[in-house]
Amino acid sequence: MSGIDLKTEVLAGVTTFLTSMYIIVVNPAILQNAGMPFDGVLTATVLVSAFTSIMMGIYAKNPIVLAPGMGMNAFFAFTIVQGMGVSWQIALGCVFWAGVIFFLLSVFNVREQILLAIPKQLRYGVAAGIGLFITLIGFKNAGFIVDHPETLVGRSPLNSLTITFLIGLMVSAIFVAKRIKGALVLGIILTTLLAIPIGRWWGGTDLVSGVPLISWQGLLAMPNFSLFLQLDLLGSLQLIMLPAIFTILFTDLFDSVSTLVGVMEAGDLRDEAGQPRNIKQSLIVDATGTALSGLVGTSPTTSFIESATGIEEGGRTGITAIVAGLLFLPFMFLAPLLSMIPAIATAPALILVGAFMMRPVLNVRWDQLDDAIPVFLCMTLIPLTFSITQGLIWGFLSWLLIKLALGKRQDLSPMLYVICGLAIVTFAFE
Repeated sequence: MSGIDLKTEVLAGVTTFLTSMYIIVVNPAILQNAGMPFDGVLTATVLVSAFTSIMMGIYAKNPIVLAPGMGMNAFFAFTIVQGMGVSWQIALGCVFWAGVIFFLLSVFNVREQILLAIPKQLRYGVAAGIGLFITLIGFKNAGFIVDHPETLVGRSPLNSLTITFLIGLMVSAIFVAKRIKGALVLGIILTTLLAIPIGRWWGGTDLVSGVPLISWQGLLAMPNFSLFLQLDLLGSLQLIMLPAIFTILFTDLFDSVSTLVGVMEAGDLRDEAGQPRNIKQSLIVDATGTALSGLVGTSPTTSFIESATGIEEGGRTGITAIVAGLLFLPFMFLAPLLSMIPAIATAPALILVGAFMMRPVLNVRWDQLDDAIPVFLCMTLIPLTFSITQGLIWGFLSWLLIKLALGKRQDLSPMLYVICGLAIVTFAFE
């Protein structure tokens, strides 16, 4: 424990949990579209998030939290179950088999080789792109940036929700600029308290827009373990299901790799060789989480980009992940308490962390265009496609093509050719 600031690590764990806890209710809300019981998915989400986060802290010793990933839960519900017309039991089997393959790739260092194949300059783009992605998620969660029929996105009208959010954002920014300890947590607490006058804690509607607010749902809710071991292992091995397994494998692979690279690059969590710290152990935990997801009854688990909030609060060790993981567990019984912390309260923390994660762009060689253009594409396409994987894939492909056109084959590794080939195969499946 020498050199570890326990108070800082605990605070970082609390911060990470507060910005990640939305998954406890959002994941079941999405997966119930696959015909799965809401409370059953909620129980599975809590258990897999807690176990893998604690495992990350103990085994990989990194301040990274894991939970079922956004995007993959939608793919599970709408593409596999609804689109392919299969049962959710078969879909869970696909998740499990993809997790088994992840695990084997991790044990035999294939995933580590993929990570090391990411050019240093592209890593800076991934870190900044994730920062922009987190910022977009924050503004979207707050209802400040909304869908617009003419311009794709736009600003929502000012109302009591957005004004409360803006006050919370500005106060949180001041706390951060003044380097107040626990600035992000204080911002979340303050914004939650500011939401009291608009009826957040007792229901009702927004005072200006008339939008219904989530009301107080009580204190206790018993866990539902009905989804445990309900996966269809044999049904998921049908030939028709192989594209689904491959897509889960490829997407989760690059989501986890790019998140680990981006978050740890921004947090300067590197080993003596300058690579992300304990990367093999981190990837093994990530792979275990995906396989476990299929067993307990939820969509694939992955490293969460919200881990950046805890790292920015000073989290540097596995204690941060352990604390966050332990905080998930009570919500098997106390899930209604989450209604006390609105999205407008956690949104300022996400946005400010997005600003923090822009620092690596200072290291990009902007005057060397064969580096700068792929980095720029990677950085911008992550938020614009709402997918870390898509940003990284197009960064890879543009890097490969531009370097080949300029005759700079020394900047290309054999694994990079393999990755680009797999990306093209994925497009074929789409």
